[in-house]
Amino acid sequence: MYMSREIMHCKPGKVKELVEKFKALSEALRGLGYAPFRVYTDLCGENYWTVVSEQDVESIDGMGEMARKSMSDPKVAAIMKGYHDLVVDGRRELYRVE
Repeated sequence: MYMSREIMHCKPGKVKELVEKFKALSEALRGLGYAPFRVYTDLCGENYWTVVSEQDVESIDGMGEMARKSMSDPKVAAIMKGYHDLVVDGRRELYRVE
């Protein structure tokens, strides 16, 4: 099993909007049969306005399949429309659960 972590640094004042999108995305993924993810916001850290989402996945191949399937879903596309306007930068981390 693996844990995927998406770390996004938002533009000032845009954290709430991105959190709302991630929560809606989590529910949409659940509807497609995938595990929901957890969403975190920073209290302190290296960068202000940080949003983190974490999701457990069974395999790296399964993660790719989920991405392909969800990106082609119109509901997911509608939820994530315009999210680039909220974000300055970000990265993905992938860990093996021991």
